Amino acid sequence: MSPQLDRIGLVFVVLLALAAVVVPVLALATPADSPFNIPPYLVQLLGKYLCYAILAVALDLVWGYCGILSLGHGAFFALGGYAMGMYLMRQIGTRGVYANPILPDFMVFLNWKALPVAWWGFDSFPYAMLMVALVPGLLALAFGWFAFRSRVTGVYLSIITQAMTFALFKEFFRNDFGFGGNNGLTDFKDLLGFPLQSSAAKAALFSASAIALILAYGAARLIIGSKYGKALTAVRDAESRMRFLGYRVENLKLFAFVVSAVMAGIAGALYVPQVGIINPSEFAPANSIEAAIWVAVGGRGTLVGAAIGAISVNFAKTWFTGAFPEFWLYGLGALFVLVTLFLPKGLLGLLLRPRRERAPTPETPALAIEEGADP
Repeated sequence: MSPQLDRIGLVFVVLLALAAVVVPVLALATPADSPFNIPPYLVQLLGKYLCYAILAVALDLVWGYCGILSLGHGAFFALGGYAMGMYLMRQIGTRGVYANPILPDFMVFLNWKALPVAWWGFDSFPYAMLMVALVPGLLALAFGWFAFRSRVTGVYLSIITQAMTFALFKEFFRNDFGFGGNNGLTDFKDLLGFPLQSSAAKAALFSASAIALILAYGAARLIIGSKYGKALTAVRDAESRMRFLGYRVENLKLFAFVVSAVMAGIAGALYVPQVGIINPSEFAPANSIEAAIWVAVGGRGTLVGAAIGAISVNFAKTWFTGAFPEFWLYGLGALFVLVTLFLPKGLLGLLLRPRRERAPTPETPALAIEEGADP
């Protein structure tokens, strides 16, 4: 990364750290009628934006620095969300509609007699958090192992990642699959004993999301700044040449892809308790495409730009869908086209433009400046 981009990244991290402290203080310690008070719904909304920003950073790691345009990262995000949702469902216990201490309400309604094996262990928070990272990571490992060793690249790789998330989208819709069918998982009560509807829980989840975004950015920054990161960028720019030089390109890609999937899963896990539901719509291919738009709008290959793009586009979506709900998709498409044509480096590219060259003077001919000669 350039020194200028590093400085922007440092400012971004500092602002996130301040937000992790200031937002909960303003939400909990100021009177409701104070102009500085942040209402619970806004804290929840901002926390959701931060989860999307983590997903964007994860996607930028593989797209911006490795050249892998994944249109299936929404699947990793959703799998992490389902793992968290399964834990939250197990915590409901006898407080559900059917007051069953073991089976979630939807299983009782569908006449399930026993808890499926896939749900075993989700009454334990550490186990659930392990699954949040492990399930998306294993799926990425299996998918990437076959795809990268088969040397599937470019648009073909994008298509099969989209096919992967569409297959999961269809599978999770089935009632007999054991994950709530088209209704998904909802009606969560608490997390670690704290009611999810309380202002304190919403503020804590916002802070956790901000800290997770800082850690995701830091981890991606360490990877990109290492020797491995330089090799990864070289694969993006000249994959065939890297193969001729003896590098195991498939291993370089696979590591980045798995790390990115784990980040996306963590983002999904933080997202679910803040929105209160997880259903198969999160697997919809359109969600993964929208994530790619966030990265493109913010600035591909910058990490910070990806996060800024996710927050900016979703803020615009919140306003636009409230004011002109029927035109949002047209607006999103127009935004992507305009950014592609006029801002190929995204919003962050406006801050990273090189300084203007010195204007030629009578003592310093223009030709000398163009050729790099000493004045």
